[in-house]
Amino acid sequence: MPNFCAAPNCTQKSTQSDLAFFRFPRDPERCMKWVECCRRTDLETKTPDQLNKHYRLCAQHFESSMICKSSPYRTVLRDNAIPTIFDLTSHLGNPYSRHRKRIKEMSEEEIQLLRQQKLDQISAQKLTNQERIESTIQLHNEEETRALTQEEKDNKDYLKILFENLVFMGKQNILLTGHHDDDNNFEDAFTPDNFQALMDFRMNCGDEVLRKRFEMTAVNVAYCNKEQLTQMLEICGSCVREELIREVRDAHFFSLIIEEVVKMADEDYLPVFVRFIDESNNLREEFLGVLPYEADADILAAQFQATVTEKWGLNMEYCRGQAFVPANRCASNMKVLVNTLLEKYPQAVFSLPSSCALNIWLAKSMSISSVSFVLGTIEAICMFFSLNPLLLTVMDDTITDVFQNNEEKGNELKNICRSHWGDRHDTFEILVDMMQSLVIFFENIRKNASPKYTTYLLREASSIWYSVTNFEFVVSAVVLKNALSFTRAFGKNLQALTSDVFFASGSLTAVLHSLNEVMENIEVYHEFWFEEATNLATKLGIPIKPPREMLGVQLQNEETNVLIESYYKGILSISLVENTIRELKDLFSEQHLKALKCLSLVPSVMGQLKFSTSEEQHSEMYRHDLPNPDTLSAELHCWRIKWKHRGKDVALPSNINEALHLPDMKFFPNMYALLKALCILPVMKVENEKYEIGRKRLKTYLRDTASADRSSDFALLNVNYDVKVDLDFMVDTYLQLYGDKVEDIIAASNSQESTTA
Repeated sequence: MPNFCAAPNCTQKSTQSDLAFFRFPRDPERCMKWVECCRRTDLETKTPDQLNKHYRLCAQHFESSMICKSSPYRTVLRDNAIPTIFDLTSHLGNPYSRHRKRIKEMSEEEIQLLRQQKLDQISAQKLTNQERIESTIQLHNEEETRALTQEEKDNKDYLKILFENLVFMGKQNILLTGHHDDDNNFEDAFTPDNFQALMDFRMNCGDEVLRKRFEMTAVNVAYCNKEQLTQMLEICGSCVREELIREVRDAHFFSLIIEEVVKMADEDYLPVFVRFIDESNNLREEFLGVLPYEADADILAAQFQATVTEKWGLNMEYCRGQAFVPANRCASNMKVLVNTLLEKYPQAVFSLPSSCALNIWLAKSMSISSVSFVLGTIEAICMFFSLNPLLLTVMDDTITDVFQNNEEKGNELKNICRSHWGDRHDTFEILVDMMQSLVIFFENIRKNASPKYTTYLLREASSIWYSVTNFEFVVSAVVLKNALSFTRAFGKNLQALTSDVFFASGSLTAVLHSLNEVMENIEVYHEFWFEEATNLATKLGIPIKPPREMLGVQLQNEETNVLIESYYKGILSISLVENTIRELKDLFSEQHLKALKCLSLVPSVMGQLKFSTSEEQHSEMYRHDLPNPDTLSAELHCWRIKWKHRGKDVALPSNINEALHLPDMKFFPNMYALLKALCILPVMKVENEKYEIGRKRLKTYLRDTASADRSSDFALLNVNYDVKVDLDFMVDTYLQLYGDKVEDIIAASNSQESTTA
């Protein structure tokens, strides 16, 4: 959506001009000065927040001294900038002018006062300019007398090259460290090998700055030490993050999504993503960085808040959603973190992340050992097939043999094997269907060790075979399949079309009712589930043995099955259903359901409801976020009439993304604000895949980089490689923080040069 200049008699438009456009300041005092300078009566009734959101002034209304070009792609105003250049009279020559920017009529005294203020400002500006010129001349004269002026300039150019190489290596995921046969021989190396090689390459290609500094030095001279590179890399990561957060601040509202724990340099970290609506009204998810994972839940919650607010600079008052992808060992800590944030920021609605299927989320949130055993085995199976492309071909042959009498089912399973089936809504159904094929497949690889398989691959195949032929795995998979079948369709709809999400929110009561019914008759249900598991185990030749916890108990043969069935009813079936009910109630709180009910504002949902809904009661939770809450009722009525009486050739927008891009959306400011708030809820899927590419890039980085070689700042550079960086700003930041370190770099190179001489 283009920006229009709010100044009277100005027709500048962002899509037709290269001029920069600036928002009205949020500070009430400065904002009032801007309004007074514009002389528009209609702006005087607006609040600073409304002006900041919806009104702009182009650069031609500011003195050039008030505008700073901080980088080739970033233009900002000085903190005290006030617009002073306006045309308040050109409309008078056109008696037929119907300009919508109503200019405030001024008395003669006000005109004289304005002129005097302008003259005083010009005089002060001239004085300021003169002082600046004199100061510049004085500084220039002082610099001429200093012997190191040119050397300092060369040092700055040299630092810029170092940062440029770091950014390049980060974006390309080229490790700073080299690969050595004997690491002990390189303990005292000044710089990592790959960085050194890239610097040597640049110098050999004729880089003038490097040539002047190192042409006469030894070929193994160190460009800078490991500590300085670490400091520079931290600045690189901070600059990339700050550029992203600047966009988040402009968007005002955002949501936070925490992914599963990852290993970096043998430490546990939590990847954090931010979701927001950018200036082009596109929903985006961007990788902000990682946070150290703490085993203590209270410490984790405190560190998370401190890092996000103090270090990263996000205002959690504007957070409207939060979600996490659980791992079994840290799910309880993540729930404490969520509840802590909810207590302090109640509008940060806890939601299911759109990247995780509900059934997988529920299973990972449960601290049940048998469930963890199944999830770990599924992950190992999926990882195994990614080790060698030939394995999928062998698996296809196995499935063909098993499903000779059901070719359609066999072909379906073959296609599923080539997808990320471990993340689907029906993962456990697929697992049970493939159980026989998996047992035969891994047994053949284990017994018939082929030379084309590595030792590691054979060892992994043997480990997985022992897991899938364990009766505990079989019965756990069958119980998971049956118990979570009641939430499968519900979870699938949550990640489907917007209308499906809306109607799914209304079906939660029915889902909980079904689960409570299962709980009341758990003896009957578990009997059927256990019978299915024993039949499957018998078919696969898997002995029905007591679980590990019962191995020390002496059992008589006739009592074994009865005791095993009773054991799994208590620790698996009952626990699984109880946990599912509890997690659903926590995940879909009253506030979360109210937010999902607001999806009835989407035109396609309104059409299915025959335009007979009352959305205002559900939107109360966002009332303080609306620009004009008093006109919400009237605007809702106009919004409903607009779509109810549309033309036959006008299609109803099917999702929030389409509605936000409507050309006349600016005439519905409250609807616009509500839809933006709903869109950033973590449960809503990102319609355009290119705006959630960060998660895929992070997975690629983690897959391609060994745990010991991973770096949070390198990950930021690699995942956000399309974010522009300002090298000059990085150099200035480094000089400001570590100015004394520059002397160390120079001293190191000079000492090498002296040694060579």
